[in-house]
Amino acid sequence: MNFNLTEEQLMIRDTARQFAEEELLPGVIDRDEEEEFPHEQIKKMGELGFMGMMVPEQWGGSGLDAISYVLAMTEISKIDASAAVVMSVNNSLVCWGLNEFGSTLQKEKYLKPLASGQKLGAFALSEPNAGSDASNQATSAVKNGENWIINGAKNWITNGQNADLYLVFASTDKVNKSHGISCFVVEKGAPGFTVLKKERKLGIRGSDTCSLGFTDVVVHQSAMIGKEGDGFRIAMQSLDGGRIGIASQALGIAKGALERALSYSKERKQFGQEISNFQAIQWKLAEMAMQTDAAELLIMRAASMKDEHKKYSRESAMCKLYASRNAVQVALEAIQIHGGYGYVKEYHVERMLRDAKITEIYEGTSEVQHIVIARDLIKNGY
Repeated sequence: MNFNLTEEQLMIRDTARQFAEEELLPGVIDRDEEEEFPHEQIKKMGELGFMGMMVPEQWGGSGLDAISYVLAMTEISKIDASAAVVMSVNNSLVCWGLNEFGSTLQKEKYLKPLASGQKLGAFALSEPNAGSDASNQATSAVKNGENWIINGAKNWITNGQNADLYLVFASTDKVNKSHGISCFVVEKGAPGFTVLKKERKLGIRGSDTCSLGFTDVVVHQSAMIGKEGDGFRIAMQSLDGGRIGIASQALGIAKGALERALSYSKERKQFGQEISNFQAIQWKLAEMAMQTDAAELLIMRAASMKDEHKKYSRESAMCKLYASRNAVQVALEAIQIHGGYGYVKEYHVERMLRDAKITEIYEGTSEVQHIVIARDLIKNGY
């Protein structure tokens, strides 16, 4: 196995790291406290090519591989997990779905502005009664001539308030259940489409999470992604890649917390010496580093398999499950190493813990990841 990064991948990583330190770090605490969306920073991320990294250049993207995407996501997440999830949704869920399943006309109309950062996308799958059970779609779309009429509600929608385009999943055939779900592009401002409640959250407070309402929203047949009944397949395949993005977010949070804990341990003195000299602290740091490296290797394996066009559902579930669990644990230990200072905002690690927790929940809870892994093992063996 070759663990060496290419010159291009190293450049992507370093560019993302510099951007995060210079553009995201100043004000990240205030954005978290004020629940302020990073408008200017997201715009600059688009200009750097970070909002459509794996989209071919002909459709406005950067034409990069999944490894480069992981590297950039990790560096952004080390500083600001809120900005990272905005980037992840636009890349992994919205752009990927349009690139894989969209028509040429749809790519020209929707994908180009999304991948180039001119517009922002959202992925509207979850509903009040369709979270982990994503096939239980109550939102419906009824055919009316060349149009479809959408009615229903969505919730937990990242970028919900600030998106320009939404991939909306709706039941077009209740009898066929998951095989009767279709995917549509709905544009902000469509009559009958409303952005509802913005959630007040424990973490990733700089990103917006909203409910959406659809009352007789009319979309033309040309706004359907793929064929009628393809929606559930599009959603599940999108989430496979999305889990690599969220695992990278979790990895970045863990790395950021570890770096801050390590730095603090070499500065803080107790009993006449740096606390990094104490075995209790050394063991914590060693465990944090080992588990974070293990998470990174799982992520890189899944990303490599994606780049090689291999089936990677099990591997993406594994890396998401492990990296998210590790992020929470590492952030907890980082707070412990900081002592009382870890509990206050200016040292950043308390925010990292709050941001870490959501990685165990969205784009498939840890429990769902166990199911995905186990079913694949039972079907295909180890």
